[in-house]
Amino acid sequence: MKPSNVAYQVMWNRLISVVEEQAQALVRTAFSTSVREAGDLSAGVYDASGAMLAQAVTGTPGHVNAMADAVPHFLRRIGVENIREGDVYITNDPWEGTGHLHDITVVSPAFHEGAFVGFFACTAHVVDIGGRGFGADANSVYEEGIYIPIMKFAEAGEVDRTLVRMLRGNVREPDQLIGDIYALASCNEIGQRRLSEMMGEFSLTDLVGVAGYIFDNSRRATLAAIAALPRGSAQGSMRIDGYSKPIDLCAKVSIAADHIACDFTGTSGPDPKGINVPMVYTKAYACYALKCAVAPEIPNNAASLEPFRITAPQGTIVNALHPAPVALRHVIGHMIPDTVYAALDQLLPRLVPAEGAGCLCNFQVSLRPRRDAPVPAGARRSEVLAFNSGGAGARPQFDGLNATAFPSGVMTMPVEATEHAGPVIIWRKELRPDSGGVGAQRGGLGQYMEVGAVEGYEFDFSAMFDRVDHPARGRQGGGNGAPTKIARSDGAAMKGKGKQLVPHGERVRLAFPGGAGYGPAAARDPAAVRRDLARGYISPEAAQRDYGLTAEDVAQVERAIRVGEVE
Repeated sequence: MKPSNVAYQVMWNRLISVVEEQAQALVRTAFSTSVREAGDLSAGVYDASGAMLAQAVTGTPGHVNAMADAVPHFLRRIGVENIREGDVYITNDPWEGTGHLHDITVVSPAFHEGAFVGFFACTAHVVDIGGRGFGADANSVYEEGIYIPIMKFAEAGEVDRTLVRMLRGNVREPDQLIGDIYALASCNEIGQRRLSEMMGEFSLTDLVGVAGYIFDNSRRATLAAIAALPRGSAQGSMRIDGYSKPIDLCAKVSIAADHIACDFTGTSGPDPKGINVPMVYTKAYACYALKCAVAPEIPNNAASLEPFRITAPQGTIVNALHPAPVALRHVIGHMIPDTVYAALDQLLPRLVPAEGAGCLCNFQVSLRPRRDAPVPAGARRSEVLAFNSGGAGARPQFDGLNATAFPSGVMTMPVEATEHAGPVIIWRKELRPDSGGVGAQRGGLGQYMEVGAVEGYEFDFSAMFDRVDHPARGRQGGGNGAPTKIARSDGAAMKGKGKQLVPHGERVRLAFPGGAGYGPAAARDPAAVRRDLARGYISPEAAQRDYGLTAEDVAQVERAIRVGEVE
């Protein structure tokens, strides 16, 4: 007997719970701090044709939405006739995975009572994949690390030991890498067990019925949300730093009765260095931006994503072709939602936020014993990757979030976890006052950081920043956010992107960008200005200059701080 719609809804909710458990298992078992501490991962379940049924809440849109396109590649290359129970498939192909070699995607076929019923897939960012290391300096993808084509990591439960040896021999942190791959495979296995339990509970022999229910309802709800919007087209653009010259991102958004199209014609061509973006990643973040604005309550799956149609000319920086270097594809890719919103704001006023920091404020520290002195006892080379965030843009009704990554959702890593990963010291990490753009709604604050090494070490600092020369722009009269700043403690200038030597005893001083403001500063509630001043989000000078507080207002707030009468 066919299950009722109520039963199908329960199954849908159960699938979402299953993939969330899958993701949490990966967080708990991963070796890399990028997964354990920052949540740079994704997890999902797919039907037998490779269509995504459900995704975990934990994870990033760049991984999940890209992985939605990746699983059919696995099915095509492995071949359904070669699928065995106990198989585990793997790749880090940037064009058939999630955009760069540092993301490893693992796909496992799911079986119930001996019958193949679907797939589980997960992705994680690994700290090292060999080559030049994580950074923008490569001239082609061949320099960026070891390439793993879509292949079997395990066949019928037997791990390919030759593949393991080859991977271990080509990376700087072999234990971390292999540990992460096993963690990815294990979390898929947990998903398979939970799925089989669910299917047994509901007497299912396949996922065809529940898949049809999920897709039909998701498609209908998404199309209804789109149909309620006004028809029209608008062009948005944004200029960002790029590597050695600025990059122009252009997006034309068109709302039709049954879909929303986004076309990136007019965007700059590819860059010689590793900031190029494969189309799969561009599509992931453009879809995410549109879905957040138009249909945020509808769960992500193949049907809810289908009405968002993304195109870009081949050979642009957002549709880079092999063998373009793509290691830092996120630096450009994370700017795509703000570009889309520049167009969408013209079609749907007072809906989307002002621009934010955009890309993550990542850096990788490659530490080694200093070369001008005896090597300390027990010293070793180490790779430390730190995930950090600038401020998010203000929203039409709310201030921007401080030190919060939008659109990626990746978490800022704790100082303790960063220092535990290697001989690095974070001397300073605090919010950056006055970095949020002024406005009726204030932009989110960036951060200050100061980074060095323990005694006896020097390091290469691989910068992965933007917004140095092109800060986040305000919307509807709001002010710009503060730009990124980077310099060495001895005063030497540093670039926003690329690997740079930091000698023994020196530090890197960073100021991460703020989000932009929304609406005119004159319209901000004076009570909100006083609260910002009391919390240290803005300086007394900014309170008076930008928001019109009087000297007496400032003095009252300062007196309240002294006696502890602040929120």
